[in-house]
Amino acid sequence: MRQRRALAWILAAAAALAAAPPATAAATADRQQHHPSPSCPRLSGALPWYGENRERLQEVIDERGDCSGRGSLARLPRPARAGGAPVAAFDWDNTVTKNDVTDATLAWALKHDKILRPARWKATSKWLTDAADKALTGACGTDVPVGRPLPTSRDADCADEILQIREKAATMSGAAAFAGEWNHRRTVPQYAWVPQLFAGHTVDELSSYARRARAEALAAPVGATQRVGTHTLPAYVRYYAQQRDLIRTLQKAGFEVYIVSAGSEPVTEVWSRGVGVDADHTIAIRSVLDRRGRITTKNEGCGGVPVNHGEAIPYIDGKRCWINQEIYGVKGAAAWERQDARHRISIGGGDADTDVTFVGDATDAHLVLNRNKDEIMCRAYDDADGRWLVNPMFIDPLPRRQEPYPCSTGAYNEPAGGKGPVRRADGSVVPDQKDTVY
Repeated sequence: MRQRRALAWILAAAAALAAAPPATAAATADRQQHHPSPSCPRLSGALPWYGENRERLQEVIDERGDCSGRGSLARLPRPARAGGAPVAAFDWDNTVTKNDVTDATLAWALKHDKILRPARWKATSKWLTDAADKALTGACGTDVPVGRPLPTSRDADCADEILQIREKAATMSGAAAFAGEWNHRRTVPQYAWVPQLFAGHTVDELSSYARRARAEALAAPVGATQRVGTHTLPAYVRYYAQQRDLIRTLQKAGFEVYIVSAGSEPVTEVWSRGVGVDADHTIAIRSVLDRRGRITTKNEGCGGVPVNHGEAIPYIDGKRCWINQEIYGVKGAAAWERQDARHRISIGGGDADTDVTFVGDATDAHLVLNRNKDEIMCRAYDDADGRWLVNPMFIDPLPRRQEPYPCSTGAYNEPAGGKGPVRRADGSVVPDQKDTVY
């Protein structure tokens, strides 16, 4: 959507200080020796965190922030792209907010007839099946001229098919909605499909829908639901007070804070402003615009993948790629690879398997909100480097998962779509893990 220039880091002198994270025992010793820096902004003591998570995040702020006066990163040459600052990156949906803001925007659009009829539903996604095309055509009809709004506010069948495909990757009759080949660590078709549904609109129009959906979602009581078609969906979204406080404290301490989401970028930008993160620090699915400035079904690419139809969105390894490319200026296929410690974020935060790679790349703290997602919880509970912080969701946390996470057999999301064991950097298999933070 907009061109962004990402310049490479030039911190050769910082290599030793920003080296790979220590083992658990060393990390524990570091914490025991920590002395707070009185000059650094403090996380609010009035907002509850689980266990020692607030204190451990504060340690990173004290050690890495330019407020520390301890000679850590503050006295070394600075990377131009990140303003010479350490970087923190957070997923958005269910990490910074409770509930999904892209889904909230789609629900609002369906209730207000904002989805334009495509010439062919098959053209909205390269992976959409004949069964899904037939179901959408049958449910939404052909009476509405191409490019005009579908009456989804009163046509429950049409709204239902769209929502079912988005939620379940299946039609209302249970047929698979997507088929073919894709790298399952770089994209998921139903995530890529939501921005593609808004093809024909301008970015300003989509942003206006997101603002209206945001106002309604913030006004709805916690726990409220809404009916769209015959689907019952969350009607409310809330910013997590703890995450808002963390982001603002990091910014005051000199961190560059980014949002990295697998949602639609115009939608995410509307919401990220609410925590003081601007559009230049918000990375999500970027639709390509046509000559009239309207959204198309094509996306910008990453890591050597050119303009595409959803093959390289910020999803699992794709989030690493977009961080490497947009923040650190890593070009081509190298953007898919883990970089040296000088070219990695300091703090990463997420809640789901889609976040596991970039959160794991963080050098100082891996913050995970527990939503019982297998791969990321295996990494978090294994805590290989002693820097993983698990926190229950701040609103309506999940109860304890009764069965262990299947880390040793089927928690890893394989590129081809299967499941396999989660492995550490040395190749050893992570044993099954019990759920202990809930």
